[in-house]
Amino acid sequence: MARSFHTLGMAEGRAFTGGDGLGRVAVAVLLLCAASGIATAQPYYDLTHDSKVFGEARHYRIFLPQGYETSTRRYPVIFYFHGHSDRYTLEKYDDGKDTVPKVAAFTASHEVIVVAADGYVARDYTGFYGGAPYDVRRDGGQYDYGEYFLELLRHIDASFRTLPGRRYHATSGLSMGGFTSLYLSARYPDLIGSASAFNPGPEFYVGEPGRRSLWRPKDHTSSHGHTMVRLVRASGDYISQYHEETRAAYASAPEVDFEFRQDEYDRHWATSIAETFEFHMRAFRNPVLDAPPAQWNYASAQRRFDVYGYAVSSDVDGPGLILLERVSQDGFGLRTRRWAPDGPSAACSSLSVRTAPRYRPGASYKVLDAGVAGQVASSTDTQADADGRLLIRLDCRAHEISLIGPDTAPRPPTLLPLSERGPFRPAPGSSVHLPIHILNHRIDPLTNLKVELTSSYPTVRILKGTATRKTVAAGGTADFSGDLLVEFTAGAGDFARTRLELALSFDGGTAKETFDVMVQPDPLPTPAEIVVLDGVTRTFRVFHQTGNQGGGSSIQRTVTEGAGNGNGRLEPGEAATIWLRIPQGLDPFDKNNWCRAKVYSDSPWITEEDDIQEEKQREWTGAQNRTSLVRLSPTTSAEAKIPLILDCESWSFAYTPDVRFGTEPLYQAFQFHRHHLFGWSWTAKETKLNDLKE
Repeated sequence: MARSFHTLGMAEGRAFTGGDGLGRVAVAVLLLCAASGIATAQPYYDLTHDSKVFGEARHYRIFLPQGYETSTRRYPVIFYFHGHSDRYTLEKYDDGKDTVPKVAAFTASHEVIVVAADGYVARDYTGFYGGAPYDVRRDGGQYDYGEYFLELLRHIDASFRTLPGRRYHATSGLSMGGFTSLYLSARYPDLIGSASAFNPGPEFYVGEPGRRSLWRPKDHTSSHGHTMVRLVRASGDYISQYHEETRAAYASAPEVDFEFRQDEYDRHWATSIAETFEFHMRAFRNPVLDAPPAQWNYASAQRRFDVYGYAVSSDVDGPGLILLERVSQDGFGLRTRRWAPDGPSAACSSLSVRTAPRYRPGASYKVLDAGVAGQVASSTDTQADADGRLLIRLDCRAHEISLIGPDTAPRPPTLLPLSERGPFRPAPGSSVHLPIHILNHRIDPLTNLKVELTSSYPTVRILKGTATRKTVAAGGTADFSGDLLVEFTAGAGDFARTRLELALSFDGGTAKETFDVMVQPDPLPTPAEIVVLDGVTRTFRVFHQTGNQGGGSSIQRTVTEGAGNGNGRLEPGEAATIWLRIPQGLDPFDKNNWCRAKVYSDSPWITEEDDIQEEKQREWTGAQNRTSLVRLSPTTSAEAKIPLILDCESWSFAYTPDVRFGTEPLYQAFQFHRHHLFGWSWTAKETKLNDLKE
């Protein structure tokens, strides 16, 4: 029996929550149709429910398994999110001839419910190419789609016979819906057990209004450490390079249960739907997804959030991310960043963590806040409340918290980040002392600590890989930065991600750590021409794409940037942007144009004060061109020489209409991008306008 209200003249139905299974009105209509021999037109229901987030009735389309109306069994649910400009009907781009029949065929032959959610935001649907769903624009946030998703999930669980628990909740989606699937499953890992994405959008904005943060799934793979994840890419998809970057991030995250598929297809579309839904069926059969993780990581762009029973509340000022790391019954790490993955700490006056109810009610616990990021270790006492929760008050600096008391165990020593500014970026071709610091989480000293460094990468030569410390103070760190010596080999082009392993042995046992560094390219050329803007106005020749099928030309762009005396020198206390002339960008027509640089430095004299985020002209990806406003410390020595890595991104539409993908020629030009890396050193005497030398 087909299942829709359309042949009865009803455009939609209202689901009721008062009865078991499908709403009483819907069931009555179906039974009447069956008794009368009336055939319905489509195998789905178009229904609505009330939403407090949107302040209105929201639509969704639900596909039910065969025999749902006459059975009593319960089913898992896949929530499917549509792409740009589409709606819950999934009919915008194919007139309902491809995706809907494939979803219907799957539910007809499998015991699963599929719910197609509506991402419609009236303010953002201004035309075919203006229909941005899910409120993920930079100036948005008035409609928190994450909170709306919770409304929809609760409504579906209350109105239909669903199976309870995160194992039986899955998300999937195409394009912007693929991004939404990855984002929501990372935001609610305690509710969603598996996530898939077809050609997902690479990055969009999330968070409260006025403090939106750019969210890239590739920066937050560890939030999926207890989630099964699948990515699907069409070979002819126009944003394939972004998909490859997302795939590479997940594929190199050992904690994520990840799989990937590429289909030969000529455009941006949801391919291999049935195979991907079979992936979710495997997840529904996986009992591992039932158990809460013993240790987990999490990132949030919200000031306040709940996850795995933990409640975090803060007054973070402006855009910022809160990161919980290695959370277990024995403690956790906490960091904030103004932006991911390498921003400085966010600004706030208070931040509190209320734990899950996993401690002995009324018992006393010692809270050890280890000395990290230049802080001094401290210890306080607290008491579990009647529910067994602990309340821990912190600030937005980096913290490593150990909890000592009933039912806890000493945390093993851990490796601290090699750099508080994102990945460590060593130079190749010469020996490098790795800044290895091992933290002792105990309230008593750690003894007989030994570290041993290894790597399976052929580009890593370990010159000195072992070191020992007899004692590490309680809550203290062992500094091995002068002990472990490595030489890296690199090729030309971009940074090379390189993995190393660190084995720890100590008086209480053993532990293993893995970490990545981003090796600088070899060679790292000097810029052809450089301009420093320290409060000065300048007009540059920049590249402008003239169409989305290739081609472009130079245009003039006038900017006033930085804060200083405007003499074209970055002097102590000043803030500045750095512009470079690139002889040849990625696009064939991009010649001798200028671009603002992203600046990397481990020097304490240089800080990145702002992550400047700008649209990449005609790209329809949400991806941002990210560059830096840097500040030179007012206490910088006149004799200092500060090495900088300058990163300018260029992009191009690459159109080859004669090349087939699958059986069809390329439908839309690829949107490629390239990072041009240069080395340059700041000195007090050589930071003048158009300085060409180090």
